[in-house]
Amino acid sequence: MLIRNKYLQSIHSSLRQFPIVALLGPRQCGKTTLAREVANTQTAARLSRLNYFDLEDSEDLARLEDPKLALSSLSGLVVIDEIQRMPGLFKTLRFLADRQDSTTKFLILGSASRDLIQQSSESLAGRVCYVEITPFQMAELPSSDNSCLWLRGGFPKSFYASSEQESWIWRNEYIRTYLEQDLPNLGVRIPPMHIRRFWMMLSHFHGQIFNASQLASSLDISDHTVKRYLDILTGTFMVRQLQPWFENTKKRQIKSPKIYFRDSGIFHFLQGIQNHESLLTNPKLGASWEGFALEQVIYKLRATPEEAYFWGVHGAGELDLLIVKGGKRIGFEIKHTSSPTLTHSIKLAIDELKLDQFFVIFNGSKKFQMADKVVACPLPEFILDEFEQDF
Repeated sequence: MLIRNKYLQSIHSSLRQFPIVALLGPRQCGKTTLAREVANTQTAARLSRLNYFDLEDSEDLARLEDPKLALSSLSGLVVIDEIQRMPGLFKTLRFLADRQDSTTKFLILGSASRDLIQQSSESLAGRVCYVEITPFQMAELPSSDNSCLWLRGGFPKSFYASSEQESWIWRNEYIRTYLEQDLPNLGVRIPPMHIRRFWMMLSHFHGQIFNASQLASSLDISDHTVKRYLDILTGTFMVRQLQPWFENTKKRQIKSPKIYFRDSGIFHFLQGIQNHESLLTNPKLGASWEGFALEQVIYKLRATPEEAYFWGVHGAGELDLLIVKGGKRIGFEIKHTSSPTLTHSIKLAIDELKLDQFFVIFNGSKKFQMADKVVACPLPEFILDEFEQDF
């Protein structure tokens, strides 16, 4: 079993500073496994049934019928899984976190962003630390697994499936459960087929500028509905809206976000890409690799959504990824090619944005200097490099 040391260290550190730590991420990405590993390394005894609540379990829901009574007598680490199913708990957690003599810590797990779980951000301010958990990433796995990770995606049960067919079946069931159960449990009252049609249509816009009007026209719905559906997929970690960066320039800059599927396996399923052969001959090959590599870079640099952007000028090119972190600006161009070239877009981005460094991430085998500040780097080598301290 993969030991996700980066997350374990982050969770332990957060628990030392905050009475409540929230692990947020998509369903089945490994949050519960991490919670149990954290509990097993706490100074208290191993996580007992008494200190664990799964809000998808009717017995645990019954135990929390009077949450203050059920939780106030517990000590050590208390884990509450699928917290979004019982948002009324946040007021109780606030009361318990404010007890002066309490040594109890709460680890809460949710399958939606803090924007969707609004109650937690409103009532637990200053008492909670959020840790976003993703499916597996390249930095966590042996390099020999990279092609499998790209094709199947990083959800553990999809990645570790015994065959491509079993991985495909798992992703099919995951999408069905997400649409028919997970979204309704979040209070989303939209027919599953409507969201599924939108999701499949959106997969054709992977790696492109979001155009609400074009999608609305294709689906015969309003622009407002399109944006609502997109926000739901974003808030449940299925889609990334990469926001545009605005610079003080006279050039006409792109103002709409770009859309990326956060898990390549889910994207491939919706595109009907079942194996490596069909992936390598698919028209979406470049877009697929761009989205996959972009997620790996963001994970590697531990960039938050507030630190990751793209930048574009109408008719003059664009920058695939801009990381603004630690007072520095790092630009990225991501290309599925073995022989990258120094383009006008790269020079424009360096000049206009005053970048400190520029990486061309490609699928070749050797890293090399292309120009001043510009390095061409294969994705696996970039992931292995130890340079975060420079950023």
